[in-house]
Amino acid sequence: MELSEAQKQVDEWIKTFGVRYFSELTNMAILTEEVGELASIIARKYGDQSFKKSDLEANMADEMADILWVLICLANQTGVNLEEAFVKNMAKKTERDNKRHLNNDKLK
Repeated sequence: MELSEAQKQVDEWIKTFGVRYFSELTNMAILTEEVGELASIIARKYGDQSFKKSDLEANMADEMADILWVLICLANQTGVNLEEAFVKNMAKKTERDNKRHLNNDKLK
């Protein structure tokens, strides 16, 4: 699926089932919350924290999808075409960093 299609699907879902978008500020807070939930899973799975019983049902893929959902909501609300933005961002990173990481001794 292309990002533009994902943006359309989220918009259709909001209009059909969601009544309306939450405010941009609320969605920014929700995005932060979802990133925190993913961070918690990663800290326990790959870091030094141990899992609590309540964490055992946590699903990393689902948390990533929650983050994408809210990011798409924010893009739709603010008129950002994520597909275009991503293409431009990749070009910027390629131009700016095309030798930077290759020349980083810490990555070798």
